[in-house]
This record gives sequence, C-alpha cells and structure tokens, in this order.
Amino acid sequence: MVKINQKTKGIIYILTAAFGFSLMSLFVKLAGDLPAMQKAFFRNFVAMIFVFIMMLREKVGFIPPKEHIPDLLGRSFFGTLGLVCNFYALGTLNLSDANMLNKLSPFFAIIFSVFLLREKPKLVQIIGVTVAFVGSLFIIKPGFENPQVLPAVAGLAGGMGAGIAYTFVRRLGKKQENSRRIIFFFSAFSCLLCLPFLIIQYKHMSLLQLVYLILAGTFACVGQLGITKAYICAPAREISVYDYTQVIFAAALGFLVFGDIPDLLSVVGYVLICGAGVAMFFYNKKRA
Repeated sequence: MVKINQKTKGIIYILTAAFGFSLMSLFVKLAGDLPAMQKAFFRNFVAMIFVFIMMLREKVGFIPPKEHIPDLLGRSFFGTLGLVCNFYALGTLNLSDANMLNKLSPFFAIIFSVFLLREKPKLVQIIGVTVAFVGSLFIIKPGFENPQVLPAVAGLAGGMGAGIAYTFVRRLGKKQENSRRIIFFFSAFSCLLCLPFLIIQYKHMSLLQLVYLILAGTFACVGQLGITKAYICAPAREISVYDYTQVIFAAALGFLVFGDIPDLLSVVGYVLICGAGVAMFFYNKKRA
C-alpha cells in the first residue's frame, strides 16, 4: 500500500473542499429565485444537523469556554453576512464571477488581521491586496449602466464577511477551540439569525428546489470539513494555493450547466486575483 504524506493528504482535502464549495454554489444557483435568507437558512440547517451528529459521536461538548464566546459570535455574525451576500450574488452573476469575488476573503483577512490580531502587514501583502482589489473591479465593472453592479458589490461584501470570519477563526484556533464546535456554533447562529426573515418573506418552494438546498447544505458541510482537515494535515503556506481550484471547478460547472462564459474583463480580474494569491503563497512559503 502506498503511504501518503501529510502534505499530499492536505492537498487532497483542500481540493475536495474546493469541489464541495463549488457544488454548494451550483445547487444554490439551481434553487432559483428564492430569498437569500431562505437559501442561507436551509444551507446552514443541513450543515448543523451533520455536525451535531458528529459532535455526539465524538463526544464533543456543545458549550464553549466563556472567553471564546465573543470570537464565536464574531465568526458567526460575519460568516452569516458573507454567506447571505454571496447567495444574493449567485442569484444574478455567473457561477465563476460569484466564486471569484468570494475568493477575495484571504485578502480581507490580511486587512482585518491588523485590527483583530494586531498583525502588521508586509509590503508584499499590501501590494497583493491592492492587485486583488484592482482585479475585483474588472469583475464588478462599476457603472450605472451595468445591471449586475449591485450583485457584484454584494459578492465583494460576501468576500469581506468571509475574510473577517476567517480572522476570528484564526483567533479561536490560537485558543485551541474545537473545529466541530466552531462550525456548529456558526450554523446554529446563522439559522437563528435567518429564521425571522424566513418567516416574514418565506417563498413557496417546489420539491426540486428543496432537494437543491439540501444538496447545497450537504456539499457545504463537505467543504467545511475538508478545509478543516486540510489545515490539520499541512500548514496554510504549503497548500492554500490549491483553494483557488474552486474557481476552476465553478467555471467548469457554470459552463456545463448554464452555458456561462466569463467575458474578457472578468478573465483579467481572475488572473489578477489568482496571480496575487499565488504570489502570496510563494512569498509565505519562502518566508517560512
């Protein structure tokens, strides 16, 4: 039997996570014209049930230490904000554009690490963030004549919410908080936050739409567990670059299912954002 080293395992897990999140985005888009809060509720409810069962099997406690609660709330609030904005963007943008804007989250994490972790960014990181945001402008194409500018800005806000949430996750990681409990707390908080909006603006769903949202929640759980396992197996500096395969998976799924073909400006934006991400990866690896 071939023995797989930890770095290879990490790469496999992160590729699995990227494919899982791409399928989540696909099924959210296939669910059609439903309120973003409604999509977010069902996506998180399914994930919460999965993680709840895992925690029972692994005998993980549901009540976190008191000093971890503020960070768990921060991770959950901004994670929910990012998720809802991303789902709103997915309703209008093509799959690859929405996923690419969400991939700005590591660059937002660098910005908010200054405030939450007191980390001073290096010049290379500042340049990387600047290039990534220039790339986002090519995807957003700001202008009053562009009917997709609002969903694109929502996609950008989704990346920002995710970036802040990941910064809180890093703080929790330093405090040795259990990864299953972080996911469960986030999912439960999101469901509670979305529930009033779900009740007020509930839109009737067909059986097929319900199935799509259950599948979205299932593959979101695959993505969350995969990314967690990946960073347990190997440090971020060695495997994080493979997370950008999510955009390739999303572009392929968008083309196969919806016939989406990104325009030239969007492709330029992809190259700038992915290029900045890859450059940051090699920079971090060299520093290490």
